Amino acid sequence: MFSSADHAYMSQALQLAEKGLYGTSPNPRVGCVIVRDGRVVGSGWHERAGQPHAEINALNAAGTAARGATAYVTLEPCSHHGRTPPCAEALIKAGIAKVVTAMTDPNPLVAGGGCELLKQAGMEVQTGLMEAEARALNIGFVARHTRKRPWVRVKIAASLDGKTALSNGSSQWITGEAARRDGHRFRARSCAVLTGIGTILADDPQLTVRHVETSRQPLRVIVDSRLEIPVDARVLHGDGELVFTATASEEKIEALRDVGARSIVMPDKNDNIDLVGMMRTLADFEINEVMVEAGSKLNGALIHAGLVDELVIYLAPYLIGDVARGMLKLPELTDLAGKHALMIHDLRMVGPDIRVIARIP
Repeated sequence: MFSSADHAYMSQALQLAEKGLYGTSPNPRVGCVIVRDGRVVGSGWHERAGQPHAEINALNAAGTAARGATAYVTLEPCSHHGRTPPCAEALIKAGIAKVVTAMTDPNPLVAGGGCELLKQAGMEVQTGLMEAEARALNIGFVARHTRKRPWVRVKIAASLDGKTALSNGSSQWITGEAARRDGHRFRARSCAVLTGIGTILADDPQLTVRHVETSRQPLRVIVDSRLEIPVDARVLHGDGELVFTATASEEKIEALRDVGARSIVMPDKNDNIDLVGMMRTLADFEINEVMVEAGSKLNGALIHAGLVDELVIYLAPYLIGDVARGMLKLPELTDLAGKHALMIHDLRMVGPDIRVIARIP
């Protein structure tokens, strides 16, 4: 169905889309290549929400050469008015003759409508070229629109015997600088970084992207059931951080509001935070990917609740000992049949450390 040339042009479009890895949130990462008579006449990618989409940038680059050409787009062109006008209409107006897309847009506002609009205008439309690669690039965008919650990635730095800190809490630094920089790349691509009150009180982290050049910072989200967070915590020195809590303390909520943080009271039946509801709320806030950087208690609670999709674990070549702190606090098993199954997605060295990316089926 697709030629080697088709694959080459779509591969180029995917490479362009990846340039938007850190900046397009909450929009998808999209690339577009316009080809006429076997020659690329225009290309572009979506750089940031509110700015022109990939198709518009490619059409602007192609100019009049777009008429009669083929557009290779990594995602179905939009057909609705959002932050910008519909790209499908722009392709039609430019006189594009054929559109090849990697995948259908999972957004219910589009969901095939863009391709249908192109077909009604007399264009030839093909879908499904390098779909797996396109879906992987927008794994969180797809998750948010198909299951109403973000893609949740838990990052853990540990010794080879699975310990994240000494028993006294000391943890800086178990892994090397290369691993820390790599972790910031995952942080930069995330829409939100989530942590627990235990980490805030112990380390007072900033949770900002510092080792990667990025045009935006992820939203900081704090899980704090009893609203213990100090109003001068460094994580609150941003713009509209979210604090999920089970305690409706108007005085503390007002104090947090004064420093620009938003509190969301969301208790479960045990007066802990409703983690499932929290993730649904983050999806409502257009959060595609969540990076969890927390302690063993919150990490374990999220896994136990079935809310974790991916583990990114950096293992340093050290042994710390059994009294040190572990990676995950999970209920004790009495039968191995209850073990949590994982699929190893990627395994590589990052500096002197081992990086394991494992996904939960």
